Amino acid sequence: MSKVLVVEDDPVVQAALVHALTDLGHVVQAVGTAVAALREAGTNELDLVILDLGLPDLDGVAALRMLRGVSNVPVIVATARGAENSVVSTLNAGADDYIVKPFSSEHLAARINALLRRTGGSAAPSEVVVVGDLSVDLAQRSATLGDCPLALSRREFDLLAYLAQRPGRVISRRELIQAVWGHPYVGDDKTIDVHASWLRRKLGETAAHPRYLHTVRGVGFKLAAPE
Repeated sequence: MSKVLVVEDDPVVQAALVHALTDLGHVVQAVGTAVAALREAGTNELDLVILDLGLPDLDGVAALRMLRGVSNVPVIVATARGAENSVVSTLNAGADDYIVKPFSSEHLAARINALLRRTGGSAAPSEVVVVGDLSVDLAQRSATLGDCPLALSRREFDLLAYLAQRPGRVISRRELIQAVWGHPYVGDDKTIDVHASWLRRKLGETAAHPRYLHTVRGVGFKLAAPE
């Protein structure tokens, strides 16, 4: 049973989300403003936040950045904004997933279950994956390059960990979106490219001059130690 905070100002949509999530067995709290959401996140232990971007008191992206200042709770943005720049800016602000309205309760349930599985800490306590000078501690959800710790977001770590456990293997976009993001691949998903770009930056490399993270054009990505 997970504690879910719904941040949605439309009373009809809010009621529908609360009803659907309650039927799925979650304990649900609902608020209609960013200020109320920040108060709840700062004072209560939450397992998940579902956040609308069109809030009356503060834009959802700004609210998300403020939320990340007080909590590391997983966040699914549920919004009518489907433009690529909105997706990119929201993921960059700290969202873990992004779903565009309208969506079915089954679709939302699948996204929630996938995200909670990934953040549930099921890795073996001592499992550390090493690829060259890159070390990924699956239990502690931390990574270092040489002696330098990497400041990774939750999704960046998930992507790195999945690739690091399969060194040298080319992983397709379809497999990554299903395994790391937990939802079906429906074509050219820019989300993967955005997170790969952020991850490369933190690894100190670029797509033109990769060291660890390599793009295989038309297929996907692979992680391998520098030759």
